[in-house]
Amino acid sequence: MKKLINQTPSRTLTLFLGLLPFVLLLVLYVVSSDARLELNPNDKLLPGFGQIGDALSRYALEPSKRTGDYMFWQDTASSLSRLGKGIAIAAVLGLLIGMVAGALPLFSAWMSPLLTVISLIPPLAVLPILFIVFGLGELSKVALIAIGITPFIARDIVGRTREIPAEQLVKAQTLGANTSQIMIRVILPQVLPKLIDAVRLSLGAGWLFLISSEAIAATDGLGYRIFLVRRYMAMDVILPYVAWITLLAFLIDLGLKELNRRLFPWHAQGGK
Repeated sequence: MKKLINQTPSRTLTLFLGLLPFVLLLVLYVVSSDARLELNPNDKLLPGFGQIGDALSRYALEPSKRTGDYMFWQDTASSLSRLGKGIAIAAVLGLLIGMVAGALPLFSAWMSPLLTVISLIPPLAVLPILFIVFGLGELSKVALIAIGITPFIARDIVGRTREIPAEQLVKAQTLGANTSQIMIRVILPQVLPKLIDAVRLSLGAGWLFLISSEAIAATDGLGYRIFLVRRYMAMDVILPYVAWITLLAFLIDLGLKELNRRLFPWHAQGGK
């Protein structure tokens, strides 16, 4: 009999085991919801799927009487716009800082300690400062996301840059390449797929900063809506919004993974 550590599940069993926890959680929710609603039909803690469907229909399929917008889709567009801008800025800054600090020891001597200190500052503690400096508009929310994840992307790129074999840099210099040419033609192509991986790892933190900023000061957005309806204990709205955020995060991560595979197939083939 094989030891448990040596047993590898088949593809079918892997799929079954992967879906099993979600099925069990769904069954547990249905049973608990039915039990609570049977005791109290007005219970709001665990709404039935009918109640959730009605709430989702109101938000996604019926225009707001006040603004005329479909709130669910307006919230989604606003949140994705803020998240996209913040992550894009963080990716560009992280790439530039990481490459320079990783490839040039002179810059690394003062950049690396600074990155370490900045990464230790809780970004949410900086949020009031951002609101004071940039106001309560879009800029402060985008800035929070960028400030929150740039240090982690930069530090990851620093490490990836230093992993490039020194022989490649020596050969490039032997062929007459200067510093900028080495950075652009030798280092950049090798760290770009690592940059996408770093962004994928930072998505969770990006969503956290987004939701937090929207909860404090916003007029739309997924985080804003969740914290707005919580005062009414509207779990029939909160639960589908949380599920939608989870699905969006999964799809974005999947899209970045596929983008990496298509743009840099050699990276995926290398098993990295």
